[in-house]
Amino acid sequence: MKVILLLVSVLLNRVTLNSKNSSKPPASDPNRKKDKRNKSNKPSGGLKSHVGKTLQKIDDPDEIEIITIDRSSLPKGHYTEDGFETRQVFDIDITRRVTEYQAQRLTNKKGQCFVAPFPKGVNKAAQYGNGIKAHAVYLSQYQLLPYKRIQEYFSDQLGMPISEGSLYNFNKQAYEQLAKFELISEEKLIHSPCLNVDETGININGKRNWLHSASNDQWTHFFPHEKRGLIAMDLIGILPRYKGVLCHDHWKPYYHYTCLHALCNAHHLRELTRAGEQDKQVWAFEMKQLLENISRVVNDAGGVLLYEEVEYWKRQYRTLLAKAEIECPPPIKPDKPKKGRVKRSKARNLLERLIDYEEDVLRFMINADVPFTNNAAENAIRMTKVHQKISGCFRSLDGAKIFCRVRGYLSACRKQGVSATQAMTLVFEDELPEFAL
Repeated sequence: MKVILLLVSVLLNRVTLNSKNSSKPPASDPNRKKDKRNKSNKPSGGLKSHVGKTLQKIDDPDEIEIITIDRSSLPKGHYTEDGFETRQVFDIDITRRVTEYQAQRLTNKKGQCFVAPFPKGVNKAAQYGNGIKAHAVYLSQYQLLPYKRIQEYFSDQLGMPISEGSLYNFNKQAYEQLAKFELISEEKLIHSPCLNVDETGININGKRNWLHSASNDQWTHFFPHEKRGLIAMDLIGILPRYKGVLCHDHWKPYYHYTCLHALCNAHHLRELTRAGEQDKQVWAFEMKQLLENISRVVNDAGGVLLYEEVEYWKRQYRTLLAKAEIECPPPIKPDKPKKGRVKRSKARNLLERLIDYEEDVLRFMINADVPFTNNAAENAIRMTKVHQKISGCFRSLDGAKIFCRVRGYLSACRKQGVSATQAMTLVFEDELPEFAL
């Protein structure tokens, strides 16, 4: 009977988990209750100072078509031309453009032949240009289209068949030319005051691997590895040299590195919600509200609090934890000691983490560079999940490495105002964006 009750309890706990009290993504919880927006006194619509995005006419259209009046349709009389009324139609023309280079050949009396040098990069009788390469990698790595669909696109839209091997070679070339950029990105992240880190599972040829992410508000670095822990992170080489504040979700291997740490309070809020809803812990709801209040105060203060305010909120935090100790006490030690740690409930584990890592939980109060959550790292790896949904897996480790390096580059470019199209064009012109020089 006890086994049945335990099984029912476990199943009920699983059924009642959702995106607000667990790590389940919102996409798996479509019927969730959405928070209602607070009504504002501001009028609906755009503000008077808002600059609109309406399509505007340009001064130098590519083509001008003159429309004349059929004078026979006009009433009889004398007319003088009074200028034109203009309207512009914006459209696209997707066409293939082939440039043929004809290198002059000269022959002297001795039969020696001299040929004018071709432009740099023109090495074959027929080859793809940088524009095609940049566009193909953009579709593959940014829009996440599978090779088959990219082939269909080039064939249907441009009448240009491209093999899967060529598409792979374009991606490989981008990967190789971005090696220098990746080194710059790593150095920038190592010297960042705060670093957001996370990892997520990826499928490489049917086997479980891990994608590691390190990022801040300007730079992003991804790297795939078969391991999740220290072996992989040491090999990547960023965290062993990092001395700033490491923001993460309390995965223990991160504490191996000798730097300051900050914990993700978005995880704490979800775990506190679960503890309140499933374990009926009153203190959990109160702690959730307290953390949200502190976050609001910090934002209103511009990102950092004065010493007196910090001490005030720490007292509130500790008082509530002392109350929680009574409501959620540690487990009773068995009469016969067993090896290892005595099993604790999820609510108790959370409570002990909030007690033992107080400084890391509340570090966002005293350091303006430290965010309340680690959502920046989770946002960085979100497109990896989209890729897995579309393609299922990476065919090889090399394919995963290409994805990671190119996506890290595109993410950094986007953060610093460089469009993905412009970024890929720079890659195949063998140039770095200005922010990386």
